Amino acid sequence: MKLLHCTLALAVATIIAAPAAKAEVAIDVVGGSEVSFEGLVQADGYWYDNDQLNLDADPGDGDDTDFGLRRAELVLKGKGPGNIEWVLGYDASTSGNKFLDTNIKYKFGGDKNNYLVLGQFKQPNSMEELSSTKNNDFISKALITNLYGTGRRLGASYNYGSDDWQVTASYFGRELTRDLNHGSGYGLRGGWAPLNESGKIFYMGLSYVNRDVDGDTIRLRSRPASDLSQRLIDTNIRNADRLWTTGLESFFVSGPFKLQAEYMTTTVDRYETGFADEPGGDYTTDGYYVSALWNVTGETWSNKAGTPGTAGAENPAGGMWQLGLRYDSVDLNDGVEQPGKMDIVTAGVNYYWRQNFKLMLDYSMISGTRNGVNDDPNVIGARAQFYW
Repeated sequence: MKLLHCTLALAVATIIAAPAAKAEVAIDVVGGSEVSFEGLVQADGYWYDNDQLNLDADPGDGDDTDFGLRRAELVLKGKGPGNIEWVLGYDASTSGNKFLDTNIKYKFGGDKNNYLVLGQFKQPNSMEELSSTKNNDFISKALITNLYGTGRRLGASYNYGSDDWQVTASYFGRELTRDLNHGSGYGLRGGWAPLNESGKIFYMGLSYVNRDVDGDTIRLRSRPASDLSQRLIDTNIRNADRLWTTGLESFFVSGPFKLQAEYMTTTVDRYETGFADEPGGDYTTDGYYVSALWNVTGETWSNKAGTPGTAGAENPAGGMWQLGLRYDSVDLNDGVEQPGKMDIVTAGVNYYWRQNFKLMLDYSMISGTRNGVNDDPNVIGARAQFYW
C-alpha cells in the first residue's frame, strides 16, 4: 500500500510538472541513452444490475458495486546508444503488482520495421491486446482478448516489414513476475494494409500461438464487461498437454469512423488417461467481437504495425469525444462439456482532455449461461485515467 501511495504522489507531481503538449517526461542522457519516464493510472467503478450470480467481487459486503485502482503503471524508456531501445515497466496497482514490458530492442539499420526484441513483451496475437492500453476503445477489453490473448512473456521476437505490411515471429517462456503465466511456446503474426493513408485505412491480419500447458490443467474463465467482478463463465480443462490459438483480425478507418473485428479459436490438446471418468480428445472454444467507433470531434486513426493508433485531440483545450458500440461473444461449450457462453452488447462514450486525461463511461447488456442456467445482468462501468 505504501508503494501505491508513492506511485500516485509521483504521478500527480509528474502531471503537474509536464507540459500539456507532451505525454512523456524526459529525464536525462545516460550512457548515450535518452531516458524518459511514462506512466498510466486508471481508477475504475462498476455498478451491477445482477440476475442470478452476484457479480460483486465481495458478495458479502451488501453492495452491488466495485471500485478499485485498475492500473498504476510506471515505465522507464531509453533510446540509444545507436539503434538500441529499451524499456522497463512495472504495474504497482493491487490488481497488477507485476512487471510490464521489460526488454531491449535492436533496430537493424535503424529501420523501425526491422528489429529484434529480447526480454518480456506482448506476444504476437490479439490485435486489441497489442494496442496501447491507454487508448482502449472500451473500459473492459473484449471477451476473446482476455480469454485467448497470450499477453506478456519472456522470450525473443523478430519483426520484419514496412509501413504497409509486417511479419512477426517469437519464442517465449514464462512471465517475468513469478507465479503468473507460464508454459513455453511460439507465436506468428502477419498483416497487410492494402489501403494505408491518412484517414483511409484497411488492414487485415492472421496470428497463431502454440504453447505448452504446465501442470496439465488450464482454466478458461471470463468476467462480464468488468475488470473487477466475479467470473460469469468458468471451467477447468484437465489432462491438457498443449494449447494453440488462431486469430483473424481487421480494422477499417474512414475519417472519424473506425470498424474493428477479431475472431479467435483455441484448441486444447488433451491426452488419454484410460480412465472412463477422465476426459480425452481435443477441446475447442471460440469467440469474436465487432466494434464501431466515431470521433465526434473529427479526429482519425493511424496504422501502427497492424494496430489502430488513436490521434490526440485537434483542439486540446476542448478535448476529443468518442462514441462506441461493440458486440462480442464467446462460447466455451464443446460437445458434452457445457461450461457456458456469453454475449455482450456495450455502448460507450469517451472523453480525452488535452494530452493526459481521459474519462470513460460504458453500459453493457449481458446474455449468458452458466451451468445450464441463464444469467442476464447489466453493468455500468466508469473510468478516470491520466497518463504522461
